[in-house]
Amino acid sequence: MDVQIYHRDLELTERLREYVETKMEKLDRYLPDIRKVTVDLKSTHVRDTSEQMVAQITMDVPRKLLRAEERAGDIFAAFDAAIDKLQRQAKRYKGRLQAHRGSPTLAKLTEKEFFAEESSREGGIVRIKEFEVSSTLPVEAVEQMELLGHYFFVFLDATDGRLSVVYKRHDDDYGMLKPVY
Repeated sequence: MDVQIYHRDLELTERLREYVETKMEKLDRYLPDIRKVTVDLKSTHVRDTSEQMVAQITMDVPRKLLRAEERAGDIFAAFDAAIDKLQRQAKRYKGRLQAHRGSPTLAKLTEKEFFAEESSREGGIVRIKEFEVSSTLPVEAVEQMELLGHYFFVFLDATDGRLSVVYKRHDDDYGMLKPVY
């Protein structure tokens, strides 16, 4: 498993690095085929000091991308909360894999993130995500969206080959957007 640790506005001490690596090694128990794990640790400038430290973990496993983000006053507490959330997602993902043996492949995402400098605070674009999309069924796209904890998911619809978006509605149902070219 390839573990990459990034840090922003905080010092990555040897103790913190070892702590993160030790905890990440335990994820092999849940999913032995983890390709890559990205850990992003940062300190934010918010008034509420109990949410100042942010830990985000992104795990690339076959046909899925699992992600957890948590905030706390201490970076160790934020990381522990994020890893707990990721472990729950990994257990759920593994259970769904076993339940869906023989079904069509699920969506595969490779996330490449970078941040723009915060030069203006007037609502500009501060984060851009690039990702690969592959053909999947709308039901599987909803499952991937739920695993990621997002409110929408972009995918290529396997039924018609068109770029589509599924989203969660306020009434807890789902909607799908299909652009017309």
